[in-house]
Amino acid sequence: MKSAEVLADAFERVREAVHASVEDLSPGHLNARLDEEANSIAWLVWHLARVQDDHVADVAGLEQVWLAQGWADRFELPFPPESTGYGHTSAQAASVQVASAQLLLGYYDAVHEQTLEFVRGLDDADFDRIVDKSWTPPVTLGVRLISVISDDLQHAGQAAFIRGVLLRR
Repeated sequence: MKSAEVLADAFERVREAVHASVEDLSPGHLNARLDEEANSIAWLVWHLARVQDDHVADVAGLEQVWLAQGWADRFELPFPPESTGYGHTSAQAASVQVASAQLLLGYYDAVHEQTLEFVRGLDDADFDRIVDKSWTPPVTLGVRLISVISDDLQHAGQAAFIRGVLLRR
């Protein structure tokens, strides 16, 4: 198995976890917060998709799906279009409200498709390319993609936990 195939498989597992956390939930469940400081499923999935979109588009030299495909307009969030949720306050996180699971999954799936198209086109030598010199040591493409996968899986797991709590209430 080549490195690109391993990463594509990992991103497919993220997709499975995201869908399992979101599918068939009402807007009330998606937007619910377990307490006044907690993140909602909507915020967690929107955020993980935004970070993946931002990071992959950057290293691939592509426009973000969020902007290129009009998702920012469809979500109608009260942030600048470049916002990914990083550093959001509790109030900002609470303002991420979605009207449906289909909207949330539609954006995530569009990001997923762009990610897979990029990752599947990589050769093993590509993973050593430096993509961010602002860190010590500088970040390679391989490290950046693993970081995205790790972050995505953590947030998808948090969303799954919240789903479980909400559905047992």
